[in-house]
Amino acid sequence: MAKGLIWATAEDLARNRGRVLSLYRQVLRALNSPDLPLNLAARLHRKAQARAIFMVAAEERSIHNIQDLIDVAEYSLSLLRKGEIPKYIQ
Repeated sequence: MAKGLIWATAEDLARNRGRVLSLYRQVLRALNSPDLPLNLAARLHRKAQARAIFMVAAEERSIHNIQDLIDVAEYSLSLLRKGEIPKYIQ
């Protein structure tokens, strides 16, 4: 991403599109893992939450927020692959 700019340009958004789509698909796939202690309803609920997060994040235009969202998705994916469920910080 361009250094020193606060808002993402069309080039920045296009550059991150493939990475974000890949993370989205990987998170949804990881939620299907039999290693997670989730029943069907909980699994569907978590998938709906992930979809909502990615839909809201798709409207983000701040470079720093986009990078933070990618970092959070990668961290959550690493936990899901270990068989752990990410907790929300409140």
